[in-house]
Amino acid sequence: MTQQWAPSLAAEAGEAGVDRAVRAARRVVEGLVRNGPNPAIDLDAVAADLESVADRLEAAAPELAERVRSMWDTERLEMTRHDPVTGPENAIAPPMHVQGRSDKEVSGTVTLGLAYQGPPGHAHGGVTALVLDHVLGMANHWAGTAGMTAKLTLRYRRRTPLFVPLTVRARQVSIQDRRITTTGEILDPDGEVCVSAEGLFVALDVSGTSREAARRLAAN
Repeated sequence: MTQQWAPSLAAEAGEAGVDRAVRAARRVVEGLVRNGPNPAIDLDAVAADLESVADRLEAAAPELAERVRSMWDTERLEMTRHDPVTGPENAIAPPMHVQGRSDKEVSGTVTLGLAYQGPPGHAHGGVTALVLDHVLGMANHWAGTAGMTAKLTLRYRRRTPLFVPLTVRARQVSIQDRRITTTGEILDPDGEVCVSAEGLFVALDVSGTSREAARRLAAN
């Protein structure tokens, strides 16, 4: 049976404004890691430029509690704008694009650069854990019952290569009372499984809980 694809489950990046600035920040991070202490570059001058940008951003930033509240007091798709895996507003997000299928599986692609390196030329195990935890959570949302991570079990089957498109898949397997079991994996371009995961999640109203937490933070 041919599966039908739904629109993206994460916010799409725009061409201008914060999304453009975040893309530039990702280039800066990758450039710094790639160059290291390169004597061909005046890194003190680079640091001065970056410190100037940081000063401008910090001076203009809203109160932290207000920013947290605004991040969560919105529709679900907009909440993904700042998450650390898919978020177009988050410079540490690789980023990743994820879609849902008609059979309730979700699938996305991501290419990890040098900033995510663990073993030479391969991804850090903590980074792949982050990606899988997030995509398993998206699978729960897509299946209709979201939850918070209670336990995440990973099996590292082979090293996960950098610089190539990786496929990340996940699907909700079962629900028992509030206990949700979800599985997923990261595959290399040859279709070989690099890391597989099984997650135990506790069902709750994620958006409502997050909004309430953000409001409490703003009130304090």
